[in-house]
Amino acid sequence: MTRRWQAILALVLAFAGLAAVVVGGHADLASVAFVIIVTMAFDTRRFGHGGAAVGIFSGVHLAAYFLIVSLSADSAGSPAFWLLVAASWVAAWSLVERLAAHTTADLGMRSAIRLIIPILFGVWLLILWELIVRGAGVPSVLLPPPSAIAERIAGSLPILWADFQQTFLKAVLAGYLIGCGSGLIVAIAVDRVPFLKRGLLPIGNMVSALPIIGVAPIMVMWFGFDWPSKAAVVVIMTFFPMLVNTVAGLSASTRISRDLMHTYAAGYWQTLFKLRLPEALPFIFNALKINSTLALIGAIVAEFFGTPIVGMGFRISTEVGRMNVDMVWAEIAVAALAGSAFYGLVALIERTATFWHPSYRT
Repeated sequence: MTRRWQAILALVLAFAGLAAVVVGGHADLASVAFVIIVTMAFDTRRFGHGGAAVGIFSGVHLAAYFLIVSLSADSAGSPAFWLLVAASWVAAWSLVERLAAHTTADLGMRSAIRLIIPILFGVWLLILWELIVRGAGVPSVLLPPPSAIAERIAGSLPILWADFQQTFLKAVLAGYLIGCGSGLIVAIAVDRVPFLKRGLLPIGNMVSALPIIGVAPIMVMWFGFDWPSKAAVVVIMTFFPMLVNTVAGLSASTRISRDLMHTYAAGYWQTLFKLRLPEALPFIFNALKINSTLALIGAIVAEFFGTPIVGMGFRISTEVGRMNVDMVWAEIAVAALAGSAFYGLVALIERTATFWHPSYRT
């Protein structure tokens, strides 16, 4: 019976934590040690990947629950507590290792596992954040625990929704569509007119190097304090990545393919729409994915330099001054979720539009 090294390390840490519980008298932590020890019994090949994964999943999360409950007791921050935190993390690592090594012919199961692994990793980062911050007694003004941030989110939904509308639904989406669309059109013009490639690309490179903190105040002066000035900043940030990637993508088609289109008497625009733009789609979607995060960053930073009394950037800068760090983290969490969802949507569209690409062949 062979064991993974993560299981051995988790067992060693759990037994060390149990010994520290006996010496320190923190009886509330004994259940955590026993749960981890029993859980690691499942981390053996004789149970099979599926059975071991279910057992480890149940055990590590039960141990995490007991650890979080123990935070209100005197045992929080004791040597036994930290040993069991480390043992729980290694056990969770073993679970992720199990899932990553699991092989199945079921396409739906493979997709589910690919989704579960990053979710588990993210959940355990939050669990460790909660345990370390509260166990070490970190002041909330420096770093609030996730539970305090979640409580702030639940109690500030109307404010967060208004900020989300102002920043994301207005500034980000408008600037993203205008910046990416204009970058695509200009890239086609650059490809059509060689003079523009030699003259416009260097200028575009210079514009892309302009710092946001220098551009944002100018955009506020030009377009006012409302969302159009933030959308203008987003346009500047998203235009050049789309331009460069599209120009590179339009050159990706092979000489043989272009010669074949020429033998069919295809003109420039027929070749562009039937050959070169489809070949450039992976490059275009790369730019769209990059810009999905740049747009949100640009809009939030631009709001630091002038905005109505609403918006993610306005709320972050204001609440930092008031030392309401939990509200700042609530805005950060909303921005992270919005940016991740936006990126995921673009990636899903990319997979649908470029199903023929070798990277998606199974």
